[in-house]
Amino acid sequence: MKDFSDLSERELMALAIALEEEDSRIYDEFAEGLRENYPDTAKVFAAMAEEENGHRHRLLDLFRTRFGNHIPLIRRQDVRGFVERKPVWLSRPLGLDTVRKQAELMEAETKRFYIRAARQSQDVAIRQLLGDLAAEERRHEATAERLEAKYVPEGVREKEHDAERRLFLLQIVQPGLAGLMDGSVSTLAPLFAAAFATHSTSETFLVGLAAAVGAGISMGFAEALSDNGSLTGRGSPWLRGAVCGLMTTLGGIGHTLPYLIPDFWTATAVAIAVVLAELAVIAWIRNRYMDTPLLSAAFQVVVGGLLVFGTGILIGSS
Repeated sequence: MKDFSDLSERELMALAIALEEEDSRIYDEFAEGLRENYPDTAKVFAAMAEEENGHRHRLLDLFRTRFGNHIPLIRRQDVRGFVERKPVWLSRPLGLDTVRKQAELMEAETKRFYIRAARQSQDVAIRQLLGDLAAEERRHEATAERLEAKYVPEGVREKEHDAERRLFLLQIVQPGLAGLMDGSVSTLAPLFAAAFATHSTSETFLVGLAAAVGAGISMGFAEALSDNGSLTGRGSPWLRGAVCGLMTTLGGIGHTLPYLIPDFWTATAVAIAVVLAELAVIAWIRNRYMDTPLLSAAFQVVVGGLLVFGTGILIGSS
């Protein structure tokens, strides 16, 4: 993967073309998926797809003038900092709220991309076009509102969620939550392996503490090195890494602390109760902040956590 700040102007333009093409096709999919149950709202997204296609043509014309006919293959997944897009457009039937949330995130992310790309470009014509597109993306929400006013009756409209807030959740809060979940699950096996191998609360506590701190350091560095913040505006990578690392450590400490209790079986019983509570909280977090259905989140987390937990006990008892 490349850092956004390392992209050349040719690569910036190629990436912008790819983004506009992807956004246009996603809006087309939204329109197709909504046409049967929400035909008026489908017209909104069809019009938005046409607008994004117009942006792509303007970018193509300037690219051809500046760099020729060959467009290098560079995609959003090749550049650090873009939010992962869940393929909600593959689901049928599509829900209005899900589609609008996704559209808001797309608009907010594309706007931020153009702002950063315009600042980075030194070519006057490229900088002007990217700046114009950034301004148009700022007005995109207003455009959507006008389209809704034209096509969607007042009674159909729902209150929109704040796109920047959701983008913040995806880019700032979720890495911390991912660290918390990783720390809670990944430290189960070494902790309970040590517990059933030694039957010593003091030694088990030290193993659990080492596993939690080690996982925190690993996750912290992984988060810090994943994105330098030049595109996403997520701030200092070291600050994000510290937050992710601390949350990972916190996730592992919860079921380690019971082994400060001198009696082994009492400590183990308390630790198991803490583990069950942690798995329930993780399932709720995945449902609340990561849009995972509650039953699916509970199944994934509980089954995965119990497998790790059981692995630790089997290894420690062998």
